[in-house]
Amino acid sequence: MKEFESKAEKTKQFILEKTAPVFNTRGYAGTSLTDLTKATGLTKGSIYGNFENKDEVALAAFDYNFGLVKSYIQSKMAATNGTAIDRLLVYPEVYRNYLKVPFLQAGCPILNTSTEADDTHPRLREKAAHALAFWKKSLEHIIKTGIDNKEIKADTNPTEFAVVLMSLIEGAFMQAKATGSMTAMRITMNYLERIILDLKR
Repeated sequence: MKEFESKAEKTKQFILEKTAPVFNTRGYAGTSLTDLTKATGLTKGSIYGNFENKDEVALAAFDYNFGLVKSYIQSKMAATNGTAIDRLLVYPEVYRNYLKVPFLQAGCPILNTSTEADDTHPRLREKAAHALAFWKKSLEHIIKTGIDNKEIKADTNPTEFAVVLMSLIEGAFMQAKATGSMTAMRITMNYLERIILDLKR
């Protein structure tokens, strides 16, 4: 039984690894069953033997895509000297060079999913909203820790700064995708770096 479950989990993971980039690039509506079978090399029956329908694949693919971004950012933060400022500076560093990160080349999965899902796919929109809430809470925690450790100015508003940082990154992503140019992203990340450094106590 365990061997069967292990094989099923491996197949499910394989499907996610192959289809997650497709969903992030094409979106939910733009991804067909043919796209999924081409990406995986599996039949429709094999895919739907592991997921109930396209919706279930898309929801799991969003979790997979967001998990990649989250793990990547966390690993970059872990490689710093641990100060709040250095951890925040990971954001402009990563997104200034996001084209070098394979799973970010198609854009941010939160932005891509939320702009498409809005009223057409409430479960996907809910996933994106939860991801945003997680991101915001993580940023607030870094800033509050920085204030407590006297690394960040005491009058810094954690929620305000978190929302602004997130808005700058997502807005720059939107412009980069719409124009096909990295200019707005570079300008925005340089600005974000300056305002992070300005938080220093």
